[in-house]
Amino acid sequence: MPPDDLAGRRFFITGATSGIGRATAQALAARDATVIIGARSEEKARPFVEELRGLHPRAELSFVPIDLASLASVRRAADTMLASGRPLDVLINNAGRAGRGGTTADGFEITIGTNHVGPFLLTELLLPMLEAATQGRIVNVASRAHVGVRRLDWGALARPPGIRGGMSAYGVSKLMNVLHAKELARRLTETRITTYSLHPGVVASEIWRELPRPVQWVMMRFMISNEEGARTSLYCATAPELSTSSGRYYDKCQEARPSRLALDDGLARELYVRSDAAIRSATPDR
Repeated sequence: MPPDDLAGRRFFITGATSGIGRATAQALAARDATVIIGARSEEKARPFVEELRGLHPRAELSFVPIDLASLASVRRAADTMLASGRPLDVLINNAGRAGRGGTTADGFEITIGTNHVGPFLLTELLLPMLEAATQGRIVNVASRAHVGVRRLDWGALARPPGIRGGMSAYGVSKLMNVLHAKELARRLTETRITTYSLHPGVVASEIWRELPRPVQWVMMRFMISNEEGARTSLYCATAPELSTSSGRYYDKCQEARPSRLALDDGLARELYVRSDAAIRSATPDR
């Protein structure tokens, strides 16, 4: 690919200062894209933006603070994005967490809140920017971990949480990512927006930072690099041949079959409705 083949196209990546998100941002900047770094930590984001500017002076780079575990933070980030008045070509819902339990500022189980509820709201708020693009794309970084979920317990969207946290919540959140992309594809049929979900591979990234150190050490011996993990995200975000595909699931840069639950149209619709209702309940003044 020529180094400037993405010049003028705008990408917003959440969780872009570490792991797969960082590698994705680096690859897009190297192709002269406009890259908006979404991250919680300004302390990490600002030096990263400057580093990319030094390496890729033709890329347009900026930082938008966002904490997906806070619906107020998600709304502020969306307001900042919308205030630009410019289209958004690709939203990459990349940020995530796994491991210990807890709750978000809005009372959701923290893994579900960070991996699904926050990205769900962000996506809804940014739809006008994506619709304004020539061909908007929504990329949900999910995981093959969704295959282990045998039943979608709606207690996952309750406040206080109706399910336990930890790795079980991680699998549920990743199933939600796949179902979310599937239902969005149905709802956005009459637009120029397409959606994708994907398994990046088992990547040695900071998403596992909440796990006990010995467990991290054993797992990472069998994991792939962040650069390898970013390949399928980049494929879904940029491949011309996917411009007419929507709502599908990818692994190793090719379409793959997700779990039986992930193929359930009714479940995808119910998740969308329940997620929207849960967010409205958590922020009744909006």
